[in-house]
Amino acid sequence: MVMRQPTLFLTVGLPSTGKTTAARRIEIEQRALRLTKDEWVKALYGHENPPSAGDVIEGRLIRIGLRALELGNNVVIDYGLWSRDERSALRRAAADLGARAELRYCELDRAEQRRRIDQRQAEAPHTTWPMSDEELAGWAAQFETPTPGELDGTEPIDAPPAGFATWAEWRAFRWPPSVS
Repeated sequence: MVMRQPTLFLTVGLPSTGKTTAARRIEIEQRALRLTKDEWVKALYGHENPPSAGDVIEGRLIRIGLRALELGNNVVIDYGLWSRDERSALRRAAADLGARAELRYCELDRAEQRRRIDQRQAEAPHTTWPMSDEELAGWAAQFETPTPGELDGTEPIDAPPAGFATWAEWRAFRWPPSVS
């Protein structure tokens, strides 16, 4: 029996750019475990979206995803992964487990993003939270667009940021194990 190399799919993009739609497609086409942060936050917190809880949920989903990779399963992490450091940490974690990592970047112009947010808020408010234009602009300013080398996998993974010996150490800092 030939073992296939599992793949960690990372959806990258701002809110309402199509990440969850892409993740659902990957889930089916690649037989991947889909881990969608917003679904967990909604189930646990309802109308609230506490930032500290979001980081912990992301970390827990990453742990589940890495364990599934270790067991030979494909995984799709479905949340923005706005920073290059986040993407590098997860690419390194996949490589350390003998898995591949693929980024799926979703982008839209601001007008279409706003239209989708408004449509989702009107049609399925239980799946989302209100988002102001000011929030969208702030998030766009924080977002680090993936490079072509990140997207096609040819770019080497960066070293961990200063102050961290390994990406695993950085992941534990970025995605804390509990809400403080």
